[in-house]
Amino acid sequence: MSNQDEKQFLNLPFTGICTFGKYPVCSDINQLDADVAVIGVPNDMGTQWKSGARMGPRGIREGSTLYSFGLNGAYDIEKDITYLGPRWKVVDCGDVDMVHGDMMQCHDNTEEAIRKIVSKGAMPVVLGGDHSITIPVGKALEELGPFHVIQIDAHLDWADHRSGQRYGHGSCIRRLSEMDHVQKIFQFGIRGISSSLKEDVDAAREYGSVILSPRQIRKMGIESVIKLLPEGEKYYITLDIDGLDPSVAPGTGTPSPGGFIYDEVNELLEGIAKRGEVIGFDLVEVAPPYDPAGMTGQVGARLALDLLSFVLKEKENIDDRRLNKEEVHS
Repeated sequence: MSNQDEKQFLNLPFTGICTFGKYPVCSDINQLDADVAVIGVPNDMGTQWKSGARMGPRGIREGSTLYSFGLNGAYDIEKDITYLGPRWKVVDCGDVDMVHGDMMQCHDNTEEAIRKIVSKGAMPVVLGGDHSITIPVGKALEELGPFHVIQIDAHLDWADHRSGQRYGHGSCIRRLSEMDHVQKIFQFGIRGISSSLKEDVDAAREYGSVILSPRQIRKMGIESVIKLLPEGEKYYITLDIDGLDPSVAPGTGTPSPGGFIYDEVNELLEGIAKRGEVIGFDLVEVAPPYDPAGMTGQVGARLALDLLSFVLKEKENIDDRRLNKEEVHS
């Protein structure tokens, strides 16, 4: 039989179970054995305006099926590099259980799930949900600290509380700043009216947060921005999809004009992965009801897969250099 006549198993995007990147399912975190564990947190009880981010994990998974690369990895024609090859085991652990109306129980469930993933030695990739889910994720990464936080977002999220509510999506980065295992915080993409109250901005600057808008980053250049990050240290990245411009990612409850385009965020993520060790990542605020075409989930999924590509390729390079040194000395 010729190669042309061979029947292949295509596993096309619209077939089968809709997992992230069509990676295998891990139905029991206690039995987790993987390098990367994807998990959804469909919680949007922290939103102050439009809900819908609870459907984010499903929307991101749906969008990710277009980029399901199979066992041989994904070839990047621009860089002449193959990413996400069979060397790495990525699994989808489904979603954290949500208890409707009970914000703190949902946060506790989230923290417990991420702590289990960390205890198994896997890197957590978390699909939100609104930005409040970053609070329990940040707490759960305690064992991997100390680390720096890099936020890509339209909004500062430094409110202390809103009428006593301290765990909404507008307070998540302030809550991270209060954790002993969190070091410096870098906030990229912050812009526009209503991003924050002046006293919140003052508090963030007093803490030592580095705050840059898309305009400032474009003037500086992304390479210069990456050089602001301490080299060789640990990073947790939280990507709010409204950090991108609504023309690129309209499906979010709090869109803000003047955001990043895809290429800019892609370049930022690649630079971060080369600068230090990424220990975890979340992608939040994707709200599919406001984007019937599903483009926002697709862009978000692509960025998550881009980051995984960059992070795992850096690990490969480090491992290869170590092996070469051992061979030279043996």
